[in-house]
Amino acid sequence: MKKIFITSILILSSLFNLAAQTDKEIKAEIKHVTVFPDRAQVDHESSVLITPGKSVLKLSGLSPYIDVQSIQVKGYGEFTILSVNQQNNYLQNLEDSQEVKSIRSQIEALQLKVEDENTAISILKEKEAFLIANRAILVKETTFTLEQLKNVMDLYTNNMNDVKVTTLKKERLIKDYNKQIAALQQQVSSKINKQQLPSGEILVTVTSEKQVSGKLSISYVVTNAGWYPSYDIRVDDIKNPVSIFYKANVFQNSGVEWKDVKLSFSNATPWVAGDIPVLNTWFVDYYNPEPVMSKVVASGVKRSQAPKMNEVAVVTYDMVEEKANEAAPVMVQKQVGETTITFDIAIPYTVTSDGKVQTIEIQRITAPADYKYVTTPKLSPLAYLTANITDWAKLSLQTGEATLYFENSFVGKSTVNVKQLKDTLALSLGTDNSILVKREKRKDFTSRKVIGSNRTDVFSYLITIRNNKSNPAKITLNDQIPVSSNSSIKVDAQEISGGKLDGQTGEIKWDLEIKPQETKQIILTYSVKYPKDQTVILE
Repeated sequence: MKKIFITSILILSSLFNLAAQTDKEIKAEIKHVTVFPDRAQVDHESSVLITPGKSVLKLSGLSPYIDVQSIQVKGYGEFTILSVNQQNNYLQNLEDSQEVKSIRSQIEALQLKVEDENTAISILKEKEAFLIANRAILVKETTFTLEQLKNVMDLYTNNMNDVKVTTLKKERLIKDYNKQIAALQQQVSSKINKQQLPSGEILVTVTSEKQVSGKLSISYVVTNAGWYPSYDIRVDDIKNPVSIFYKANVFQNSGVEWKDVKLSFSNATPWVAGDIPVLNTWFVDYYNPEPVMSKVVASGVKRSQAPKMNEVAVVTYDMVEEKANEAAPVMVQKQVGETTITFDIAIPYTVTSDGKVQTIEIQRITAPADYKYVTTPKLSPLAYLTANITDWAKLSLQTGEATLYFENSFVGKSTVNVKQLKDTLALSLGTDNSILVKREKRKDFTSRKVIGSNRTDVFSYLITIRNNKSNPAKITLNDQIPVSSNSSIKVDAQEISGGKLDGQTGEIKWDLEIKPQETKQIILTYSVKYPKDQTVILE
């Protein structure tokens, strides 16, 4: 009996020691975040004191949107990492953001004001009751002259008036405070979920032969975060290079604020499989549909369940020394790899977990450009200025929206499209009202004739372009003639004023250079011949 009792004590003692190990909380600040287009890698660092034997280090207060397979833990010191687990603690919620905390503080301050005003009103009510009670006593038990009675009534009236007016003002003030409280509470409700997010936790099991000091480096990928590029494109004059302001628009709603962290923006897509696709044999056979049968699920068959990915393989590091980077700090450092580009921001930023977009400038580029106007008067009587940049692949641009500024004026929005197989990148800089374009039909040269069994329609247009600028202008003029898809319809370009005709598409292009205050005219004439008993829509 005594042996059993001693054994039980030893077992309980070991269990208590094990429980004590799992309760060892560690603090690890977010040091760096690498933001990808639709997720982000978060890096933590923590100094730890490890006791002899096996112990479990718990890092809590993390995002619940952690990709378990992405967790990496590195140890620096004379200890060994045995395993890494991840879990969500639904009994512990993440803390509110600073913005939500500020709103809650405003609500509490307003609620205190409401309490103060209610207390003041209750005192005024007591004063009102006192005045009413004393008025009845004075009138009943005291004999007044007319003058004395008048003074007593004036005194009562004035005091009662002050009580009523002050009470009314305070009631209105309370009503206003309650409106503000309701608005702030609605604002808080819009910023947090009905049920707060659980706290994500990473458990690192380590072992050491003695008590040592070390360091842990923990990184993982979270969803509900990302970035996308945008640009400010500025051209002061068509004689000068184009200036491109490259901006990153970052957002995150991971549940945890990134406070004063170093940011990097990468165009990598690490979640896309890196394996080369393999073509399997493509078999073709006759289609024989299977007979439709009713679906029966056997009661004894168990459905498969997705395995829970709890433990992650981790490489253990012993006695790793880190050397400080002695290079001079820069605002943004660009790293160009074989397949990816990363921008490292030197200045720490705070990105709150509210889903709002925060814009950070990451690069300024000045690139020589060949400026040219493009106009298609059949569709629009406007001339569009374009900047054509060669060797654009060296600029590390991505497809994104661009805000255009020409001669220090906002001219509109455009898109930088780098998904093209051309050596020259054409950036649209909006319209220029100094280039006038007009396309009108030449009625005297437009006709309809019937010869034999065929009808011939002739169309003729006069295109006028004037350069009102003080500088010469290169202008590409685009127009077209119809293309026949029937052998009985014949299209003939009778006059195109030196333009280049693409016989496959019917497009005609004129590359013009117009001097300042000069006007040029282009004539486009074509005919369409087809059977007279057929109808062809040409306009």
